[in-house]
Amino acid sequence: MPHSPDPDEDDLGTIPAPPPVFHVEQALLGALLLDPRRLADVTGICADSFSTAAHAALFAAISTLPPPDPVEHAKNTNWLNKVFAAGREQARGLTASYLHTLIQVCPWPRHAPAYARMVEAEHARRRLRAAAEHLVQTVHDISLPHPVQTVLAEADALAAVVDDIAARFPPRAGVLPRTPASPPANVPDYAEAAEEEQLLLATAAAHPADVESVRWLLPEDFTQPLHAGLWQCLTTLVRRHEPVDPVTVLWEAQQRGLLHSGSEPGGVLRLLAEPVGSVEHWVQRALKRSLLATAEHAGRRIEAYTDDPMNTPFQLVAGARRTLADIGAIHTRWQHAIGRPLPQRARAAPTTRAGPTTRRAPAVSPPPARPAAAKAAVGRTP
Repeated sequence: MPHSPDPDEDDLGTIPAPPPVFHVEQALLGALLLDPRRLADVTGICADSFSTAAHAALFAAISTLPPPDPVEHAKNTNWLNKVFAAGREQARGLTASYLHTLIQVCPWPRHAPAYARMVEAEHARRRLRAAAEHLVQTVHDISLPHPVQTVLAEADALAAVVDDIAARFPPRAGVLPRTPASPPANVPDYAEAAEEEQLLLATAAAHPADVESVRWLLPEDFTQPLHAGLWQCLTTLVRRHEPVDPVTVLWEAQQRGLLHSGSEPGGVLRLLAEPVGSVEHWVQRALKRSLLATAEHAGRRIEAYTDDPMNTPFQLVAGARRTLADIGAIHTRWQHAIGRPLPQRARAAPTTRAGPTTRRAPAVSPPPARPAAAKAAVGRTP
């Protein structure tokens, strides 16, 4: 029989306990309420650094109101009343009794700088997670007219957050986060990608002379292992200046063991037999998809780092920079693909890089104009 809740029954047991930083914020605010002069020793934080609206409002009030005379403050609550009134304007749920609670739970007012450093560290974790979440959301935003440019801009914004945190918490050599990368939340549908990769392979087999100009496409950009292996076969034959057609690619695939995983020789020949459009078009499509997937993976990996409370800001910076380097590498290859120089971005001089590389990529000559029929066959390039 299902349980019928009692109207007088509360569910306070289901409310999660506040995290450690909540108690740290209480101790810091209590120290400042007890001894407002300690505010001069508190650096690196602002009202936005606090995890609750009430705490943020109180810190803002403490920071903006003129400090009281120490002797008068010890005799009366006039300054506390002003703090309460100012804080209540921003957080209507704030009560006078809560200020007294904060004062009572503060172990040592002289430890205010240490408490502030802890608040700053946790705020850095929240900032980093929010930026990583926004990157992942941008990858999945199908309404964007220029998804690659927008995602790269978000990656730069995430890198800027990492740089700012690094300036506050310089990374230590060899200190990497302990959390392994989490798998993607949703398994993507690779049906469209697989079809486009087949068209790329068939078109490359029909026009091997065009393969040399798109060497920046790597096997890891493919979504299917067989397709990645066949691309290696194609590029190897081109590099050796050997004949390239479906049969020679099939033979190379056999030498590499690609046919031992259940791939039928006839199926490989059929896959390579229907070229459409241009190699450049399909390569850009494949690289665009790989870039977006790389950005999503980077965002989720950084989210996983921030989810582990054992990771310090130093570790978060080191791990985030390593992860963002993957976006930097494929960003450089994308600039090669579209034939544009990589713009320079002013940045602080970190110990390790946090985001996309800023080396200027050599300009790529524009491809020769394709016949109108070929353009119509492939549609609009990304």
